[in-house]
Amino acid sequence: MPVGIGWLTPLMITDQPFEFSADPARIDADRVHELISRHTYWAKDRPRHVMDAAIAGSRPYGVYRRTTGEQVAFARIVTDGATFAWLADVIVDPELRGQGIGKLLMEGVVADIEPLGLRRTALATADAEGLYARYGWRPLDDGYTWMVLPGSGTGPRAETSEVGA
Repeated sequence: MPVGIGWLTPLMITDQPFEFSADPARIDADRVHELISRHTYWAKDRPRHVMDAAIAGSRPYGVYRRTTGEQVAFARIVTDGATFAWLADVIVDPELRGQGIGKLLMEGVVADIEPLGLRRTALATADAEGLYARYGWRPLDDGYTWMVLPGSGTGPRAETSEVGA
């Protein structure tokens, strides 16, 4: 059961060996970068500074081992908090898949954003439609054509100027 309300839901308590948290202070940026840059098809080799900026500009979530606190899953929501959100960078440690961690992560994310009353929360996936469908996501069939404006790079550039230079 969630503890807290909406955007401030810090923890989902279960009897599992893992726990969900919406507390940004618990995010292990090193671990998240490792999972995202090594084990995803959409962000393979994403630079660390780009991942750090993505986390800072969104609402991050994690699932952690109860015994050690090790982060084993990650997701983030990018939202205006009023009408729209985008679910991004969902990853479960590949060695731990099939143990209900993805389910715990999605239950926690949905519980956290549901009280916001958003018009829609979107995501893109090439391989996990079944998981998301269990939590209410469905293919977009509202007659709109969703489009994308491709960017020129991967995100924030590393600082190249030195102080006093």
